[in-house]
Formats: sequence, structure tokens, C-alpha cells
Amino acid sequence: MPIPKSPQSSRNHWAWIPSLYFAEGLPYVMVMIVSVIMYKSLGVSNTKLALYTSWLYLPWVIKPFWSPLVDVLRSKRWWIVTMQLLIGAGLAGVALTIPTSSFLQYTLLFLWLLAFSSATHDIAADGFYMIAMSPHDQTWFVGIRNTFYRLSMIVGQGVLVMVAGLLESQTGLADLELHVLATPDITAVAEFHPDETDFQKQDSMQLIALPNSLQIGVQPRDAEEVRALRQEVQKWNVAHDFYEAETSAATVKNSEKSAWLSSLENFIHTRFGASEPPPPLDNLTGNIGVIYLGISQTVATDTEVVVNLQKTSGSNDIRIIEGDRFSATEKNSGFPMAVLVQLDRKLSQAATTVFTARSGNTRLAWVTVCYLLAGLFLAFAAYHVFALPRPEQTIAVSEMKNTGFAQVFQEFLSTFASFFRRPHMLTVLAFLLIYRFSEAQLAKMAAPFLLDSRQSGGLGLTTTEVGFVYGTIGVVMLTVGGILGGLFAAKQGLKFWLGWMVLAINLPNAVYLFLSQVQPESYLVVNLAVAVEQFGYGFGFTAYMLYMLYIAQGEHQTAHYAICTGFMALGMMLPGMMSGWLQELIGYQHFFIWVMLATIPSFFVCWLIPLDAKFGMKTDDPEPTEENA
Repeated sequence: MPIPKSPQSSRNHWAWIPSLYFAEGLPYVMVMIVSVIMYKSLGVSNTKLALYTSWLYLPWVIKPFWSPLVDVLRSKRWWIVTMQLLIGAGLAGVALTIPTSSFLQYTLLFLWLLAFSSATHDIAADGFYMIAMSPHDQTWFVGIRNTFYRLSMIVGQGVLVMVAGLLESQTGLADLELHVLATPDITAVAEFHPDETDFQKQDSMQLIALPNSLQIGVQPRDAEEVRALRQEVQKWNVAHDFYEAETSAATVKNSEKSAWLSSLENFIHTRFGASEPPPPLDNLTGNIGVIYLGISQTVATDTEVVVNLQKTSGSNDIRIIEGDRFSATEKNSGFPMAVLVQLDRKLSQAATTVFTARSGNTRLAWVTVCYLLAGLFLAFAAYHVFALPRPEQTIAVSEMKNTGFAQVFQEFLSTFASFFRRPHMLTVLAFLLIYRFSEAQLAKMAAPFLLDSRQSGGLGLTTTEVGFVYGTIGVVMLTVGGILGGLFAAKQGLKFWLGWMVLAINLPNAVYLFLSQVQPESYLVVNLAVAVEQFGYGFGFTAYMLYMLYIAQGEHQTAHYAICTGFMALGMMLPGMMSGWLQELIGYQHFFIWVMLATIPSFFVCWLIPLDAKFGMKTDDPEPTEENA
């Protein structure tokens, strides 16, 4: 069916392109990236957050199937404004349900609405871009639209996450420093008696610690005594709902799983799980002590105060082994929170470590962020009602008169079938699904790793720190890598740089292996590591984007490119779903070893794919279009 020519709008393209593509990027970032950080901050396990947020890729996987509806039913302008209203409603729904007891189920429901609305908005916005502008203007503004899409990533995974972290700190109580001293002269043995702890009520709400300065003798302690006391501390904290008992994939009862899954998990956990160092011959380990935390007043109804403990200075030979994150509410704020601290068993001299207890209303912080985004999208919808030109009004009407839905759907099926009749299609699909196999798993676990406590194998960063490292340094290096990748491919062709690009997207994943093994205290080191990984990802992802353009060349290139993006989303969805489950089975250190091994299939498929050596290089031939292809 020939594409009718549309009248060019006299409106200034600057009035709507920046805002449209900024609005296109924000919900995608919110669904795919920010939701992972949000759920981690709210205490959701890695298994659950990876599985459920990976399912949210599905609308982008299947969006080519309903794209004909956007072309036939109403105008793309109408779809853009309507989807922005639905995105705002979805964000408001997320904000409304975060404070509920079943927040995971309800927020996921609204995130699904958000995901489907965002995928539909992508279809309409990209289609509108092509019909509202001349080919020359499309080429000129492609850099502008990409810039504002990148800017939305900085705002989404950077500024918004930092705002959530700032709100957490501002809505919390004053920080409290806990001093732990390893003292050779102390011989007393720690016991656990939380019922005997009495916190005096204060005129103002604040955190209290008993003792504020804990002294622990350096003499070793029997391993069984340490294990028994740790179980008592955990039992107390769990019984009073300060946190949930471990429900990772490795700890769920076998009776709750199918036999094959239990066998698989036992095999993986036994063969590849992170093992604890063997106990010394005398069965002794480092000495332990208990600190009790309390809140001087009862927490208000429907309010949650989340208390996080982090090491801020001192010796690495003193660490928290139980109780580094607590959730205090009206029901449990009258009871003490128990923190178990242990010395390294090799420590024999005096040492000091300072832990800082920071608190904040995490749910309120994310509620506020979601409401702010909801208001922003209502403003986008209102603005675009007036700012978007109307180039397609006559087109939509004439198409509806002259073309029935059945004919459009039949043409769509024909276009879809022609994609799979292309030569070497199995190899092409393998590339689309496997090229990012390793990166898809890393992407889901990177933020949880940075946020998780050192006790759990993570780096213990704050929400604000994670927002900064990914939303600013990360996005900048991602953009630089992408720009350089495009420049190099344009100069010598994609085939020349393909090997280097597959190296770039995979080998820098090793920085997370380094971070998990060393667990550096320096925030600068973390920023440098993420910068290297994101630069490599940006440079290497260029190959993927260019190869999709290569596959889509010829007739129906727009529809074929949309199908490629669906497989791209599927390639991120499937590996991401299992990443949290696998990480909780084997731990962060071994998980990142697996991530490196998972890069091998990417090299293999790049060796197999068909690719013209001149593709991507500048030529004097006109660019192919749907009309002259």
C-alpha cells in the first residue's frame, strides 16, 4: 500500500521534538532501571525483583503485533497524548500502592500499565516523527531527539534516584554513630538479653544505641556459640518484623518447589555456591558483641522508618554479621533492634571501627518521586495537545475510508512473514537473542550489588550514591562510547569493528568481578569501574543497533526494524529473569564469574552472522527508504 504524502507542518520542530523524546525515554527508564532500585530499597529479594521487572520487557517484545492498530485507529497525535495520560495514571497508581502491605503485587500491576503505555507511545512517537517532518529535517533532528532521549536517562536513573535518596535522608532521624572497639584486656563473653533493654523516652524522636560504644575482647569464640547467638539475634529481629527471614532461592523449602527445580538448585548451590572459609582446627572463630538500637518515640501510624547501618571509618577486621537493615513501624518501634558485630578471628590487637546508623522513610521517598513523575506526564500531555503539529489528520481520515482493518492486518502478516523468509534468519535471530546474553544478566544485578550490604557481598552504597554513579558518570560514558562507536563504524564499516565491539561490550563486565572480590571502600574506585563498563557497553552496543539496521534494509524496513527491536527486548528479558535467582544461589562473587563465562556465546554468534564488509561506511549512494528500497 503506498504511503500518502503528508503536508509539512509550519510549526517549529524545536517546540515538540525535545519534549516528545524526553517523554519517550522517562517511562522506559522508570520501568526497566529505576524500578529495580526502588524494589531493592523497599527490601524485595533479588530473585523476585529480577524476575518480575524482567517480565516488564514483554510489551516491548510484542509491540510489533499491535503497531498496525496505532496506524489505523485514530491519529498518532491522539495516541501520543492519550498514552502520556495513561503513563501519568500508571505512575500515580504506583505511588498510591507503595504504602500498602501488598505493595509488590499492586505496584507491578501499575508498572504493567506503564510498560504497555510506554511501548505504545514509542510506536506513535517514532511514526509521528517520520510523517511530521521532511526527510531532510528528520536527518537533521536525529541527533537532537537522541540527545533528549539520553537526557531522560540521566534524569530517570540519576536525578530521580538521587532525589529518592535525598528524601530518604531528609525524612529520617539524625544519624547515629556506633563505635566498636576491639580490646585485648576484655574477657567478658557477650550474651543476648533484648528483653532487659530499656530505652528512655525522649521529647524528640531519635535513634538510641545501647551501648553507644561497644568493647569486644579479641579472644576467639567457639564457632557453635557464634552460630547459636546469630540464630537468636535473627530470630528476634524476624519475629518483631524488623526484616524478613532469608527467602532466597537457596533457602526456600524444597517442599515448596517442584522436584526438578529443587534438584537443580541444590546442584548449583553445592557445586558453584560461595562457600564459607573452613573453620580452624580448634573450631574457634572471631569474638562477637551485641548492640541494641531503639527509637525514642513510637513511630506514627502508616509510617515506616528504615534504618541502615554502614561502616564509615576504621578497621576492616570488625564487621556486622547480622542486622544491618531494619524496618521500624508503629507496631515494632517499642522493641529493640539487635545488631551482631564480629571481630576477625586473626585480630589480636586493639582496633576501632565506626558504624553509622542512617534512617529514612523509604516508602515516602518513592511515593513522592512517583507522584512528581505523574504530574510531569500530565503536564506533557497538556503541552503536547497544543505543541504537536497536525500533519496526519487528513491522512488518517483517508486511510480509514479507503482501507479496512482486515486489509491492513493482512498486509501486516505479509510483512511479518517476509522478515522470517530472509536468508540466514536462524543465525540472525541467534545474534539478536544472544549478543547481550551476559549484559542482560549484569544489568539486573548491578544496582542491587551496589546497594546490598557488605555482609551480603555488596558494596553498601546509598540510594543517592547509586543514582549519581549510574545517572551521571554512567550515562555520560555510555553516550561517549556510543558516539565513538558510530564514528568508527562510519569510517571503516561495521564488519571491521565488530570484533572490537563484541570485546567492548563483554570484557569490561570484569570490573564487577573485581568489585565483588575486593569490595573497595573508595567511592572513586566504584565510579571509575562503572565508567569503564558503561563506556564499553556504549561502544559495543553500537554493533547491535547497526546490525538491526542492516537486517531491516529493503522493503518494509520500518516494520522489520520494529520486529528486530522486539527480539532485542526478548534477548534482555529471558536472561534477566533468571539472574536474581542465580545470584542468590551462588552469591555475588561467583555470579560475576558466571557473567564473564556468559560472554562466550556472544563471540560465537558474531563469528557466524552474515555481514557486508562495506555496510556502515560512507558512500555516495542515496540512503535507502521505504519508497526506493
